[in-house]
Amino acid sequence: MSRLVFLLEEPSSKQLLDGLLPRVFPGLVPEQDFLCIPHEGKQDLIRSIPRKLRGWTEPGARFVVLLDQDLEDCRDLKERLCNLVREAGRPETMVRLACRELEAWYLGDPEALAEAYECAGLKSLADKARFRNPDQIQKPSQEVARLVPQFQKIAGARRMARHLDPERNRSRSFQVLLEGLHKLLEAG
Repeated sequence: MSRLVFLLEEPSSKQLLDGLLPRVFPGLVPEQDFLCIPHEGKQDLIRSIPRKLRGWTEPGARFVVLLDQDLEDCRDLKERLCNLVREAGRPETMVRLACRELEAWYLGDPEALAEAYECAGLKSLADKARFRNPDQIQKPSQEVARLVPQFQKIAGARRMARHLDPERNRSRSFQVLLEGLHKLLEAG
C-alpha cells in the first residue's frame, strides 16, 4: 500500500489523526502507512502546498490536504486549494475542510467529549439544538474551551483521538473526511 501524506494546518490535527486513524482503519501505522505533516497555521500550509507536492519523490504517495474553513466561504477556499494542487501537478490530491474548525468534530460527538474529559454532563449537548449541526458553530474552539475550561488544542486532540466515534459523530465535515479516506484506502 502506498503511503498517505497529510498536509495539515497545525500540530493538533497531527495529534488527532495519529491517534484516530489506526482506530478507524485498523492496521494503519503512523509514519509507515500515513505521515502527518503539520504547519504553523493556514497561511503556512497554503504557501507550502505547491512546493511540497512538486518536490515529493516517494513513489506512489497519495496526498490529503486538511485545514480549517474558519470564516471563509468553503467553496471559494476549496476551489483555491484544488487549483493549487492542480498547478503543482497532483490533481488526485484529496482536499478536505474542517467546517469551521477541527473542534467542531469534537462537538459533533458529545459522548466522546464527555468521555475524554470525564464529565458526564457534556453528553447532554446532543439534546441541544445549537449542537445538532456542529459545523455551523462559528468558533468551535471557543465553544469547547467554554465547556471544558482545561481544554488545550494539542492535549485535547490527543484525548479526543481515543474517543471519537464515526458512527455517532454529527459533523458532516468529519464524515466527509472519513468517506474520502475509505475510498483512498480501498483504491490503494
